[in-house]
Amino acid sequence: MDKQNDKLSHAARLTKWLVSGPPFAFLLLFFAAPGLIMALASFRYPGEFGGLAPLGATDPGTLHGLTLETYRFFFSDLIYVEIFFKSLLVALATTLICLVMAYPLALLIARSPKHRRDFMVLLVILPFASNFLIRIYAWMILLGPQAALSQMVNGLLWIFGLEPIHLLFSPFAVLIAMVYVHLPFMVLPLYANLEGHDPALLDAAQDLGANTWQSFWRVTFPLSLPGIFSGSVLVFIPVLGMFAIPDILGGTGDMLIGNLIKEQFLGTRDWPFGSTLSIMLTVAVLLCVWLAARLGSGRRRYA
Repeated sequence: MDKQNDKLSHAARLTKWLVSGPPFAFLLLFFAAPGLIMALASFRYPGEFGGLAPLGATDPGTLHGLTLETYRFFFSDLIYVEIFFKSLLVALATTLICLVMAYPLALLIARSPKHRRDFMVLLVILPFASNFLIRIYAWMILLGPQAALSQMVNGLLWIFGLEPIHLLFSPFAVLIAMVYVHLPFMVLPLYANLEGHDPALLDAAQDLGANTWQSFWRVTFPLSLPGIFSGSVLVFIPVLGMFAIPDILGGTGDMLIGNLIKEQFLGTRDWPFGSTLSIMLTVAVLLCVWLAARLGSGRRRYA
């Protein structure tokens, strides 16, 4: 009997490793190892012609070619800290706008008849069927100076005696494209959460005298907070590191942290400083995920 139990236990452990081993190895090889390389590169000196300086080419008094100079440079020059916080503000604004736009849409889908929900969800994810860059370049046409939107906005400004503005190559163009690209990532988690709500809870709230707004604010909204946190993380994190949209639609003063990292690796070829910026961005992302997890768990304990 003991031998049989040992065989079953050994088979269970083997099955566990066969199932979890490949994903763990994949994460270790393609996420943990590159992250470690990036962290080590942030403490290196830049090479004379780009890249990393050899470990043997050290200045007197340094520890095997390692230095904290890139981190000191990041915190000492306010321009980089300003770009970092500007990226945080853009990501926060995009997340809030996506939340305001996605919540009514997700609620509408969740409360629609079942035979219509699949089609409505398909419409939400339909933009993913086209190439990302094609969709961004389409906004260059929509926001161009000869486009109907630009002419309408400038026409209204002319009526009120204001100067015309350029929608393209501006912070507005960056923000509207960010919202357009990431809106489905907010709609889908909210829809998945709202669809699982028990309609009997709303009926009970109405029986207790609550009107439509009170039922929403005291029943639907608290129950949807996990979906709000999940959607906010799925929007905030990609926007924080996005560089393609500011490159294409932004002006010369619309550099975000993602553009700065790309420039350090591909333009100036200062790999240590680019690695430092990447590490700081990773730390910011982890803090945001930790905060969202704490808020979500706190709401679940309260509920």
